[in-house]
Amino acid sequence: MIIPSKRNIELAYQTVKRYAHCTPVLTSQSINSILGCELFFKCENFQKVGAFKFRGASNAVFSLSNAQALKGVCTHSSGNHAAALALAAAIRGIPSYIVMPSNAPSIKRKAVEGYGAKIFTCKPTQEAREKELERVKIETGATFIHPYENFEVICGQGTASLELLDEVKDLQTLITPVGGGGLFSGTLIYTKETNPHIEVYAGEPQNADDAFRSLRDGTLYPSINPNTIADGLRTSLCPLTLSIIQKYADGILPVSEELIVKAMRLVWERMKIIIEPSSAVPVAAVMLNPEKFNGKRVGIIISGGNVDVENLPF
Repeated sequence: MIIPSKRNIELAYQTVKRYAHCTPVLTSQSINSILGCELFFKCENFQKVGAFKFRGASNAVFSLSNAQALKGVCTHSSGNHAAALALAAAIRGIPSYIVMPSNAPSIKRKAVEGYGAKIFTCKPTQEAREKELERVKIETGATFIHPYENFEVICGQGTASLELLDEVKDLQTLITPVGGGGLFSGTLIYTKETNPHIEVYAGEPQNADDAFRSLRDGTLYPSINPNTIADGLRTSLCPLTLSIIQKYADGILPVSEELIVKAMRLVWERMKIIIEPSSAVPVAAVMLNPEKFNGKRVGIIISGGNVDVENLPF
């Protein structure tokens, strides 16, 4: 198992910056005063497809050989990675085939269709996703781009923290959400190899806390029936992301559904920006753990802004 390095992320950035936005870093004095720390929000909700996932997808798609690219790409995803891969494939001019669970948010399904992907629907279980994907892969010959168990994807996701640390000096702490661990892993590698004194945490829903338990117990737990509004965080870690998290992470902080909603609403109301529930999870973790963040300069990667406005949690 080869773990990416900071240098790999810097090389990926040469590809990613040609296709992805350099997203803004926003601040809010009112949220700072409420939470008692100085927060810097890296707004990947303003990224193409509305999520950080485009970074990893574009790096993976443009790393393929011409022979591989000709047959297209495929993946399974509840939405953001699916949309990101579909758009990256469309930009390169190759086909994409996406397996989506039946409970994926309609806004995310519409986005994937809009980027020209062919969608295959499956039951909302990991087993069903993988079984249908295997069928699609055999049928099409497409290259499977895993949402996070992929070297190039992790390198691409790490470019968000590269931009953040380049723009905001003297950060003391950084926090992301964690689902499959691609963003958290890329963030950990780049941040810890740039400045090991920066503490790096992830927020995770209590109702889908497999990453917290996996790190605590040193064993890979699957995500079984995760019942959380943070739909982007329902997936499990993989051996690659767990090994990176074990090597570098300062901790994973579980939060309740009620606090996720409260954090999401706080950002919507105070910052006037749309973030999805998964993005609110690290904000909720800061709210719940003031002893870790009080008085510090804290970077938060806002992972995405794809919200089903017909089904808001508040």
